[in-house]
Amino acid sequence: MRNFAAALLATSFLTACAVGPDYARPETTTTATFQRKAANVSAAEPAGTFWTRFNDPLLTRLVDEALQRNTDLRVAVARLDQARALSFQSALDLLPTVTGEGGFTTTRTPASRTLPGAGRDSDSYDAGLNAAWEIDLFGRVRRGVEADRAEAQAVAADLRGVQVSVVSEVVKSYFELRGRQEQLSVARRNADNQRDTLKLTETRLEAGRGTDFDTARARAQLKLTESRIPQLETAVAAAAHRLAVLTGREPGALKTDLAVPAPLAVLPQDVAVGTPAELLRRRPDIQAAERRLASATARVGVATADLFPRLTLGGTLSSVSPTLGGLFSASSESYAAGPLVSWAFLDLGRVKARIDASDANARASLATYEGTVLKALEESENALIAYDRTRLEAEHLEQAAAAGREGARLARVRFENGIADFLPVLDAERAQLEAEDRLAETRTRAATSLVAVYKAVAGGWPDRVVQNETGG
Repeated sequence: MRNFAAALLATSFLTACAVGPDYARPETTTTATFQRKAANVSAAEPAGTFWTRFNDPLLTRLVDEALQRNTDLRVAVARLDQARALSFQSALDLLPTVTGEGGFTTTRTPASRTLPGAGRDSDSYDAGLNAAWEIDLFGRVRRGVEADRAEAQAVAADLRGVQVSVVSEVVKSYFELRGRQEQLSVARRNADNQRDTLKLTETRLEAGRGTDFDTARARAQLKLTESRIPQLETAVAAAAHRLAVLTGREPGALKTDLAVPAPLAVLPQDVAVGTPAELLRRRPDIQAAERRLASATARVGVATADLFPRLTLGGTLSSVSPTLGGLFSASSESYAAGPLVSWAFLDLGRVKARIDASDANARASLATYEGTVLKALEESENALIAYDRTRLEAEHLEQAAAAGREGARLARVRFENGIADFLPVLDAERAQLEAEDRLAETRTRAATSLVAVYKAVAGGWPDRVVQNETGG
């Protein structure tokens, strides 16, 4: 036993060695600022929750409910709990494993095999402890713990990514709903105006001052406008259904809450997006890819450690007695202890194949990380230019819509006074409808493009997003 203790002490000094590559976070060079930004976009660090900047209590409520009840988030939380449990289990491999067992056996011997006067029945009680501890000479266990811990961190980043996606989808769907409601209102207002125009042409026809041709064209214009209304009503309903599902409800659950139209949110005057370097730190998908690269690197060490001997210290302590009270008495006890060395030196071909596979997986993880970085930068640049150009487009369309309304009014006045024929009225009303409809659609795109900016740069999020109730 003294020799065994000395061996244990000696091997404990060797456990600082860990084979395989030590992980180092990749260095990524980026530009100092994003290439294209709108005038109101700054490189300041985003702060707070971006959806509260639109000052819409209903929107804020829907986001909060989605963060608590969304089914995708519940799945992500469960996966994080699973990954953390596996990581904890892996860490326990650094400690000895001790198991206990006990039993009772009663035996009846055939009479033909029993000595005269001896009983046929006998009882036996047994109990014992088994212990095993792998001395991590070459870091196989520690590399495994390192890999599982990095994987759990990657799954935590995945959860943050799902939270970002869910919130972005809620805000985007809400803006689309309000935008479609505005387009629906435009179509209905124009239909009302065109009904008045149709009545005017019918009145003039009855008075002998109009023509059937003018009346037919006015009716055709009205019907074209009315045909757009069912399409927009469908889009409004679909957006409401989407919001209900995102908040963990049945599709029709928000019908009452969203039935009353509301204007599109006023976009904030300033938008902070940070810098590309900060983007690499904030984006959850980049964090997840980097952690999976760390895990894959550690797995190379796990495979490499199989090139070397594996030392396990084991021992058993047991007791067998015909009576329960006799267990663990001096006469019933037995024990065994000693080291076990195992080494795959006759199977190094398979070991080297596993090392090569692990190394290839690490290279693939590195390429995945670099690709995720490039994709993140691309998405950010695209989102910023889309936001910039859509805002400018909306400014032009606001002027076009105002001019269209004035043009339609003047054309109708000139027609009513007999100064012009009916064709300019139709053209003016068509231009008015197109301008107002495009303005509502573009204002919607401007709002959703800002959401895309916040999502792409991972800005405007708290350090710790509200977590699902089921996940704690």
